[in-house]
Amino acid sequence: MIVKNELELIGLKYESIALGEVEMRDVPTKDEYRLLRAALIRFGLELMVDKKAMLIERIKNTIIDMVHYTEELPKVKNSNYISEKIEHDYTYLANVFSQETGMTIEHYIINHKIERAKELILYDELNLTEISYLLNYSSVAHLSRQFKQVTGLTASFFRNAPFDSRIALENV
Repeated sequence: MIVKNELELIGLKYESIALGEVEMRDVPTKDEYRLLRAALIRFGLELMVDKKAMLIERIKNTIIDMVHYTEELPKVKNSNYISEKIEHDYTYLANVFSQETGMTIEHYIINHKIERAKELILYDELNLTEISYLLNYSSVAHLSRQFKQVTGLTASFFRNAPFDSRIALENV
């Protein structure tokens, strides 16, 4: 809504608006870019025109959707899933991602899976076996091992802890 309103205020015509992407009808002038960038910054948003930065955002959004917003993680390899969704060779995506972020795609996925596990643990509706199945872990032991590596806590301790140590998705 914010992006749509700001585009209309500036008078920029667009074809479509989706999460994190706008398809423009015409190439904006430098002044229009400057106005749009300033308007978006006021709302805590960022204008990206760098192709690599846009690709990184698409990878991140795909992973966030996959881990946090699907009922059950896909049973295909993460590399195949991401490659199909973004329509690029996975090796290329992995190289660009690690060069630009200093983290591998796999570590990014693990961090998000652990954040999702934290969320599910705090909801207290599923046991660890069900959570490990939902997040596509090979076993509860595998989930427990990664949970401890990432958080420094056991899942059981986390469940009973008097604090909430979840991390906002944009900071994972």
